[in-house]
Amino acid sequence: MIYADNAATTKMSEAAINTMVSVANANWGNPSSLYTHGQAAKEILEKAREDIAGVIGAAPREILFTSGGSEADNQALRSAAALGRKKGKMHIISTAFEHHAILHTLEALKKEGFEVTLLDVHENGIVIPEEVDAAIRDDTCLVSVMYANNEIGTIQPIREIGNICRKKNVLFHVDAVQAVGHIPVNVVDDNIDLLSASAHKFHGPKGVGFLYTKKGIALSNLIEGGAQERGKRAGTENVPGIAAMAAALKEADEKMKENALHLTKMRDRLIKGLGEIPHSALNGDAHQRLPGNVNYCFEGIEGESLLLLLDDKGICASSGSACTSGSLDPSHVLLAIGRVHDVAHGSLRLSIGEDINESDVDYIIQSVKDVVNYLRGFSPVWRDLMSGKTEFIL
Repeated sequence: MIYADNAATTKMSEAAINTMVSVANANWGNPSSLYTHGQAAKEILEKAREDIAGVIGAAPREILFTSGGSEADNQALRSAAALGRKKGKMHIISTAFEHHAILHTLEALKKEGFEVTLLDVHENGIVIPEEVDAAIRDDTCLVSVMYANNEIGTIQPIREIGNICRKKNVLFHVDAVQAVGHIPVNVVDDNIDLLSASAHKFHGPKGVGFLYTKKGIALSNLIEGGAQERGKRAGTENVPGIAAMAAALKEADEKMKENALHLTKMRDRLIKGLGEIPHSALNGDAHQRLPGNVNYCFEGIEGESLLLLLDDKGICASSGSACTSGSLDPSHVLLAIGRVHDVAHGSLRLSIGEDINESDVDYIIQSVKDVVNYLRGFSPVWRDLMSGKTEFIL
């Protein structure tokens, strides 16, 4: 099997597994308890907080543990909105190709009276900082832009956008779920006020993540109850999971340069090989993208059939976000960059991992070529395109 769906989830690293098992066996006490066994768990919790903060340039007290990226996104947006409401600022800026954890939360906030501006991301899948600047108004309380897109992998000019927000005194939230552990992220240098991350995207366990909140920003609670996480996230902390997350992130950070060089080489080999397929197109900028992300559209086929046939060949891939895999609608990300519905339906996302090699890449390329040719062989859409009844788009 060749696993090429790391944007959906990653395999837990040995360091994360060993840490999780060790803590679960030896330090299973409640970190809120005052006796020695509980305080031993608390020490592990705080060491994890310190390690995670160190990777992204934050202070340990600025790290809040959550159940994952979606919870962190929700708490960040709702907290910023609550602060804005108090000041009479009811305008939020984001982009048209954010993760649904952002877009659906923004829809909920619109029903509560907020006005939302979703910026275009253009054909290359990159937000233009000047357009963010132009969209900020006197009543803007928040700008939220993802660091790297979960489908097409494009990396955004976060530092420039953060600098604009800082100058205009507007809170800046970044969904960094796909970025943390894969590319350098520094919340101070990038002028970030709030940042969301999820452990299972960088070889940690599922069901655990974190929210960075710059000192001085008051968070609103999503979960009420006990006084855990400085009273901002009730519920006994998942100490084994959090410790495993910290171990995975620390290892990812140490190996980041090495992994990025290897993945970029494999990514570019994939892009070149898949580009040989007629009437295909790479989605998003060819260079300003995550090291392991390749996303293509192939005219005249359905992405779902492509995925199933690739699975028969032992290749795990996707057509977009795992969070919307049950939807028959084309990707909102691809529509946002200008792909028409018919083309967007024929998409393939390959998010490769550090263990991939050249022979794996070449097998993927040949398999995709074979499957695309096979599907086009009995596609009425492709027949109409080839006969000239309809015109090619790609």
